[in-house]
Formats: sequence, C-alpha cells, structure tokens
Amino acid sequence: MTAQERDQLRNRAVTQNRFPPGLFAIFLGVMFLMSGIHVGLIVVMNRLAWGDVAQVVVAMGYWALVAAGLTWITRRQIETVYDKPARELAEATAKVADGDFSVYVPTVHTADKYDYLDIMILDFNKMVEELGSIETLKTDFVSNVSHEMKTPIAVIKNYAELLQSDHITEAERKEYAAIVEDAAGRMSTLISNILRLNKLEHQRITASIQPYDLTRQLYDCILQFETVLDEKELELDVDTEDRVRVNADESLMELVWNNLLSNAVKFTGHGGTVRVVQRTSGSTVKVTISDTGCGMSDETVKHIFDKFYQGDTSHSGEGNGLGLALVKRVLELMDGDISVENTEGAGSSFTVTLPAAA
Repeated sequence: MTAQERDQLRNRAVTQNRFPPGLFAIFLGVMFLMSGIHVGLIVVMNRLAWGDVAQVVVAMGYWALVAAGLTWITRRQIETVYDKPARELAEATAKVADGDFSVYVPTVHTADKYDYLDIMILDFNKMVEELGSIETLKTDFVSNVSHEMKTPIAVIKNYAELLQSDHITEAERKEYAAIVEDAAGRMSTLISNILRLNKLEHQRITASIQPYDLTRQLYDCILQFETVLDEKELELDVDTEDRVRVNADESLMELVWNNLLSNAVKFTGHGGTVRVVQRTSGSTVKVTISDTGCGMSDETVKHIFDKFYQGDTSHSGEGNGLGLALVKRVLELMDGDISVENTEGAGSSFTVTLPAAA
C-alpha cells in the first residue's frame, strides 16, 4: 500500500467511531423494551394477586438478569473492539523490542471497513517492515565494509613484512612499496566514498545547484584519463555540442563523470573504444558514456546501483561497489536520472539526464 492510499484510508477512518452512536441507540431501545416488559410483569402479577414479597423478588430477579445480560454484551463488545486488538498489538510490540522484525498484526476489519485502529495496525506493520529492512541493510553494510577493508589491510600487512626482509633486491623493495601504497589508496578511497555516501543519504551535503558549462567539465574530466587511455591504447570518441549549460552542482557532477569514465576505461579491454556523446533534447541534456568492454550479466544490471554490489564476485578487480551508488544518489539530488543499456560480452552504456539551464 502506498503512502497516498494509506493517507486516504486514515482520513476516511477518522470519521468512524469504534462505538458508533447507533450502538447507543440500540442500547437505549433495549432498555425501553426491558422497562416495558417490567411494567407488563407488574400488571400480570397484580391480576394474579401475587403477594408483595413475590412481586419484589420477581422484579429484582428480572432486573438482575437484565443487568447481567447488558454487562456481558458490553464486556464482549469491549473485548472484541478494544481489548483483543490492543493485546495483540502489545505482544507484537514486545517482540519487536526484542529484535524480532518478522511480526505481523492482522487488521480487525476487512479493507472496505477499516477504522482508525486498523490504520494504526497497518502503520505498525509498515514500521516493522521498514525496521527489518534497515536492520538487514545495517548487517549487510557492516559485513561488506569488513570484507572490503580486510583485503587491503591483509595486502599492507603481508608486503610490510616482506619489506623488512634483508634478502630482497632494491627493485623488489620498490615493487612491494608500490603495492602497499596502492592498497592504502584503495582503503582511503573506500572510506572517503562511505563518508560521502553517508552524507548524501542523510542530506548533510547541500547541493549548490546553478547553471554551468557541462561541455567544458566533460573535457576536463576526460583529460584526467589521458594516461590510462594511452597505456591501454583505447580509442576515445567524443561527440558533444560546442557549449551547453545545465542546472546542477558542478563539484558533485564531477564525481559522476569520473566514476562513469573510470568504469568505462577499467572494463574495456586493450585496444577497445570509449565513447562520450552529449545531446540536448528540449529541457533536458543527455550524456551517454559507453564502452566496448565485457558488459554485464542481467543479474548485475538489476543490482548495479546497490551499495557494495560488484559483478566481479571475487572482488579481485579494482573498486568497492560504491561508485555507482554515489552516482545514483548525486543525480537524485540534481533532479536527474541515469539509465543503463548493456550487451553481455559487448559493452555497456550509461545515459545521464540533467535539466538544461534556461
């Protein structure tokens, strides 16, 4: 059930009472009926010439039965309407407090007769579901961070021990030192990305959205990959407009382009092609970064923007599975969007859509 549907149900349920006025009207009618029967009993006993004591005993017995019946009906109504649902809700709350997020409380009525207690139960079930999701995310997050940090720490430890050996050559010493530096850099990048993503998700970073020249920024970012493009002998195909302005945060968008270009270069084999195309379409600007690399499986495409998800399940490649999660979150702040087209074994293509500046 969506939030809008839940609000509509809540507004409708506010006007409904668990003890409607009609119920009290029924009780009043029953009391009048009982009073009428009592009068009838008095008339009958007088005609039959019953004694005063007998009439008093019969009248008291009659009203005792009436009082007992009304008390039972009232108690039954309270138990059904309030006591049982409240007890179930209390038991469920106790289970949630003990860490059990599989709790589900059934509603009292069917969907077409929901009142405010049913809405409260629905909200409780939704809250428990969200708490369970948060707990799962927290567990996965801790597990993934531990795994990602354990690998570079192990590399640093092992090669630091090798560097202390007296039986290695100067060339080996330089090689081991470079490996330690690279592992430390990976750990630093991981921690920086975690902090950035945490700030973005909790909106502690305020986006400074204003018009700027996107074309210039794209070329500046591409130039940062000039060395690795030459090393892998990759062909770079850039097709952009001379100048186009977008409404976005320039510093955060640099993070987007660097992540997408880095992935394109990293997953494209020696002698492949990386292509950057930019086009304006009405009130939006689209930038497509594609490659002729290995592509992704269908399962990878489904989870490509999830935190810590990597198509390379061995975690042997570079990266930590946070880059595209950062990209997705940044674009959400920019009122932008990102989509992916993929052909396994033939490359992938990411298209970013941003609002154009007036």
